[in-house]
Amino acid sequence: MELTFFLQQMINGVALGSLYGLIAIGYTMVYGIIRLINFAHGDVMMMGCYFAYFGILMFSLPWWASFVVAIVLTALLGMMMDKGAYVPVRNAPRISALITAIGVSFLLENLGLVVFGGRPKGFETPDMFSEVYEVAGLMFPALVLWTPLLTLAILGVVLFIIYRTKTGRAMRCISHDMETTRLMGVDVNRIISITFAVGSAAAAAGGIMWAMRYPEINPLMGIIPGFKAFVAAVLGGIGNITGAMLGGLLLGVAEILLVALMPELAGYRDAVAFGLLILILLFRPTGLMGTKLPD
Repeated sequence: MELTFFLQQMINGVALGSLYGLIAIGYTMVYGIIRLINFAHGDVMMMGCYFAYFGILMFSLPWWASFVVAIVLTALLGMMMDKGAYVPVRNAPRISALITAIGVSFLLENLGLVVFGGRPKGFETPDMFSEVYEVAGLMFPALVLWTPLLTLAILGVVLFIIYRTKTGRAMRCISHDMETTRLMGVDVNRIISITFAVGSAAAAAGGIMWAMRYPEINPLMGIIPGFKAFVAAVLGGIGNITGAMLGGLLLGVAEILLVALMPELAGYRDAVAFGLLILILLFRPTGLMGTKLPD
C-alpha cells in the first residue's frame, strides 16, 4: 500500500512538474538570448487560457481548434509585446528592460481585469482528458498521462527549431554575441520576436493544460505558475531549455511529495519552492545544467 501511494504521488508530481517545465521554456529561451527575465510570461500564459476559453464559448469552435487558435494568438501576442515594449529598450541598461517587463505584467493583469472581469470562470475539460484509468491500484487521470507526453512533444519541437534550423542557429549566435550577429547581416529584432513567439506559444500550451488541471481561470492566475516556472528555470539552469524541463520536474515532484508525506506543511508548498530558489542562487547560481555566462 505504501509503495502504491508513493508511486501515485510520483505520477502526480511528474504531471505537475511537466507543466512547470513547459511554462519555464519561454522564460529560459528569452533569457538565453537577450538576458531578460520576462516577468510578464505568466500573464501571457493567462491570456492563452482566455483565448481558448472564448474560442469555445463565443465562437463555438471545437476544443482542439480553439486550443490551436489560442496558441497562435498567444504567439502573436508575444511578438507584439516584444515590438511594442522591449524593442524600444533593447539598447538601454538591463534595469530598464526589467522594469519594462514588470510594467507589461501589470498591464496584462489589469487589462484582463477590465476586459474579462475579476470573477473566476470555469474552464471546461474535454472528455478525452477527463477519463480516469486504473492500473495495478494506481489511478491515471487521462490529463496526467497526456501532460508529460504533450510536454515532451513540445520540448522536441523547440529543440528542433533551436538546433536544426537557420532561425535556431541565429538564436544561438545572438545569445553569444548580438552585435557581431547583427554585423553578419542577421535581422536580430526579427529573430528575437520569433523567440518571444515560440516561448509564448509554449506558455499558452502550458496554460491550457494548467486550466484543465485546475478548471478555473482568472486574470491573476498566471502569477504563481509564472513564479514557479521561474524557479524551475533557475533550478535547471536558466538559459538551458533541457535544464528548465528538468527543474520543472524536480520542483513538481518535490511539491507533491511534500504535501503527500507531510500534509501539515501543505500550506507552505509555495514557501518551499521559493526557499529552494534562494538556496540555488546562494550555492549554485548557474543551476543544475547551466554554465557561467559572460557579463
